[in-house]
Amino acid sequence: MASGVADQPQTVTPLYGERAIAEAQLVCFANPREGRAYEVSIELPEFTCTCPFSGYPDFAVLRLLYQPGPRVLELKALKLYVNSYRHRSISHEEAANRILDDLVAACDPLWMQLEADFNPRGNVHTVVRVSHGERRPC
Repeated sequence: MASGVADQPQTVTPLYGERAIAEAQLVCFANPREGRAYEVSIELPEFTCTCPFSGYPDFAVLRLLYQPGPRVLELKALKLYVNSYRHRSISHEEAANRILDDLVAACDPLWMQLEADFNPRGNVHTVVRVSHGERRPC
């Protein structure tokens, strides 16, 4: 404090991407072919969360496969929602189950499967697969 004036705390304005992630909500639109069994496959290769035991970051590829019901997931909203897990302290198992629960609540699919394929750490490779509903032939 050479000038004799105390440093003022600086407020940091979140970046636009951080704001978009913080405000993220799952958005859906009407299924253009409701009544027809078809599948949508989405891969999200940059999933991150934080280990609740060590605090280290966990990285995974999420593979979503689903048969839409009345609504289809909007991709940008899905991306922002998944990015909201970046600083969340959560186990692999709970992350996969919570994401599936949120997606099912948002779009009410006929069938949905989420595979969370976590990067190996300490010579351990974890893949968590969760599903909802019954898959129909396409």
